[in-house]
Amino acid sequence: MDLAPGRPLPTVSVVIPTRNAARTMRACLQSLREQTLPAHEVIVVDNFSDDETPEVARELADVLIEAGPERSAQRNRGIQASSGEYVLWIDADMVVGPGVLEAAARAARDERATAVFIPETSIGPGFWTACRALERSCYVGEPLIEAPRLVARSFFERSGGFNPRVAGQEDAEVRVRLLAEGQRLASISEVIVHDEGRLTLPLVLRKRYYYGQSLPAYSDAAPGAIGRQGVATVRALVRGRRLLARQPVHAAALLGLRVAEAGAYAAGALHARGRARAAPSG
Repeated sequence: MDLAPGRPLPTVSVVIPTRNAARTMRACLQSLREQTLPAHEVIVVDNFSDDETPEVARELADVLIEAGPERSAQRNRGIQASSGEYVLWIDADMVVGPGVLEAAARAARDERATAVFIPETSIGPGFWTACRALERSCYVGEPLIEAPRLVARSFFERSGGFNPRVAGQEDAEVRVRLLAEGQRLASISEVIVHDEGRLTLPLVLRKRYYYGQSLPAYSDAAPGAIGRQGVATVRALVRGRRLLARQPVHAAALLGLRVAEAGAYAAGALHARGRARAAPSG
């Protein structure tokens, strides 16, 4: 694959795992139709939704696949069905800025990059969503936190795609593999907007508890990565102290939220380890 500057931009397949995403699905797919670089194909992998998600996907996507059971397996199914030189993976509650595909493809070509980091910003009503948006603003440019959302399909094919045992940290596990192999990585300034909806503290902690149940699998797949990400998170928040100082109430709540989330992650991981010990051997 010749990605020298001056050559045509590489083709991009977009893979979107979904499950009952009718609230945001149309905006997500419409944003892909409005790109300055048209997507080679848009592939929606739906986990048997019982709302209008499949109907919207049939209208606006190129391919609709029904498959589960989790995002990692769904993404892998979409990658297998894709034919672009690169895969952009997003979720159904994201809106892609109009120049994102072109900027990411150009960065991949000009820098001969295996993957491209694309910053993410959060929107949505409510206090806790504002806290999340403030948090994300501190993470821009931190390679141990941001996600490499545009990845060469050849890398996925060679490395086995997303780890199906990991839910919630699957993007981080891919990032760890890219960094461990010394793959060339690029970044762009154009953003993906994540529509978080109205976050509540119970909702956030329930999700972190669920994701925590796959932390042991993530730790096994990427030894030491959890600790390095924790250090990177602290470093990013310290580096973003001026941003935090502008919103002291949200900043204080954010720090408390991070502590609570760590506890929920740990509880989920302990539950998973206990369940594994109790499972009959052989």
